[in-house]
Amino acid sequence: MFCAAAAETVRIKDLVEFEGVRGNDLVGYGLVVGLDGSGDTLRNSPFTEEAMANLLERLGINVSGEQFRPRNVAAVLVTGALPPFARAGGQMDVTVSTIGDARSLLGGTLIMTPLNAADGEIYAVAQGPVISGGATAEGDAGSVTFGVPTSGVIPAGARVEREVPFVFNDLTSLNLALRTPDFTTAARIATTVNARYGGAIARMIDSGTVRLDLLAAPDLSPSQIVSSLENIEVTPDQRARVVVDQRSGTIVLGADVRISAVAVSQGNLTLRVEEAPLVVQPNPFSSQGDTVVVPRTSVDLQEEPGTQLALVNEATTLPEVIAGLNALGVSPRDMIDILKAIKAAGALHAEFIVQ
Repeated sequence: MFCAAAAETVRIKDLVEFEGVRGNDLVGYGLVVGLDGSGDTLRNSPFTEEAMANLLERLGINVSGEQFRPRNVAAVLVTGALPPFARAGGQMDVTVSTIGDARSLLGGTLIMTPLNAADGEIYAVAQGPVISGGATAEGDAGSVTFGVPTSGVIPAGARVEREVPFVFNDLTSLNLALRTPDFTTAARIATTVNARYGGAIARMIDSGTVRLDLLAAPDLSPSQIVSSLENIEVTPDQRARVVVDQRSGTIVLGADVRISAVAVSQGNLTLRVEEAPLVVQPNPFSSQGDTVVVPRTSVDLQEEPGTQLALVNEATTLPEVIAGLNALGVSPRDMIDILKAIKAAGALHAEFIVQ
């Protein structure tokens, strides 16, 4: 069981997203060459053969009507995110993933691949050696794979060719979007920013938005205003939450979780079913009779001693809540069921999230 500590002061830049300061997703279709026989099977991936023929045609090599079956080529999708305020000539990382039946990209090189944004325009071009995060080896009777050899990355493998038409300093107002919407946190951000600038520069719009009037500080540019306010510290607020992960048995309690007095009793039932079929055969040298399987099933139902009716006292602080729950002396997975029951009884005053 883990407990979330009480909220401390956090920088505004860690609580919000600034309007316009965002990346843009890019995607492109390309070819990786130079593989050691681990590329696409062109019979199963005809699009790879077609793309390879088109590439050679652009390079001045006529392959019309020719039969070529290289195993060192793989068709891939190249993805990346154009950083905010990226300028022409800048570089960005890209991820390369196979879309055919290639077994590995180890040792391959991505051929020049244009990357398009959602508007269909080309914003970057990627090329370079692929760094694969896995490996594979095989023999006549078996194979072994480590990691994911069918995908890889190219650090600084794409060069920006087009800039996003956005001028940040032309803004007259700027919205701060809270990553975790909360009315109290938004109000605290607005109050703290106004106190910093000595005027009504910030206004809370809703639980997830605080709007800045950039014209209220005429002596500073929008970039200077953002630079000065993003390091201002604010104490964020949040709803009381209990998060449980049933797969791992993890329980996380928020700092504001409260519990009312409640009585809890918990027990376990163990059901065991065993199958031991018996094979019955005819006597030796018998001319009649068949071999049959006689089912034999053993069923056992046991009730374990479990927890007696115990009183969990009212708790107004997180340490008191933890102490009261730990006094039950049950396993984490049993504790999850108990927390569900306490929530259903109306004694757990927090949002209950099950993953």
